[in-house]
Amino acid sequence: MYNWIKPAIIAVLLVSALTSRADEPHRYGFGHPISAAQIKPWDIDITPDGRGLPPGGASADEGEEIYLQRCAACHGDFGEGMGRFPVLIGSPADLSAERPRKTVGGYWPYATTLWDYINRAMPFGYAQSLTAQQVYAITAYILAVNDIIDSDQIMNAQTLPAVKMPNRNGFIRGDQSDIHATACMANCKNEVTIKSRASENPINITDE
Repeated sequence: MYNWIKPAIIAVLLVSALTSRADEPHRYGFGHPISAAQIKPWDIDITPDGRGLPPGGASADEGEEIYLQRCAACHGDFGEGMGRFPVLIGSPADLSAERPRKTVGGYWPYATTLWDYINRAMPFGYAQSLTAQQVYAITAYILAVNDIIDSDQIMNAQTLPAVKMPNRNGFIRGDQSDIHATACMANCKNEVTIKSRASENPINITDE
């Protein structure tokens, strides 16, 4: 009788221990809980409606000099772009061109996320070196050279979300049911026109 009671007791104790541990978080024996102060430097994203924007504000008139010092080397004095760096000025018409360009004036849907991108990633190679006030000033300047706001208009946590970008309505939500159309599988286009060829004198390859 003793021979089977002892294994049974061990099995009960083992199941009990495993059950109690299942309710506990996994602990790997290293690291420590992160504090709110440690999270704060990473918690810098700005939502399209402006949540998260800090105090401060500036106009394009104030931002011109800062832009010329910190941004123009890559993006040009008026956002025209330098070398391979992106062009910032444009209109929605640029999106239907033969070579579409995604500019601030032509593609960007929200002025608030422009602030967010500059704050997180610019200037190139020196990300997050700008103060919030400088970011407001540069954002205002870029919006002004795109003729979206007046040069003396102050951009801040209240006015920036209210800016209506030219391409604001050029986006659709991915959860809209009306965009899931049935794919056409036959007789989809009445006429096909060949506009160009890879070669005017194609080489004929035949099996020998």
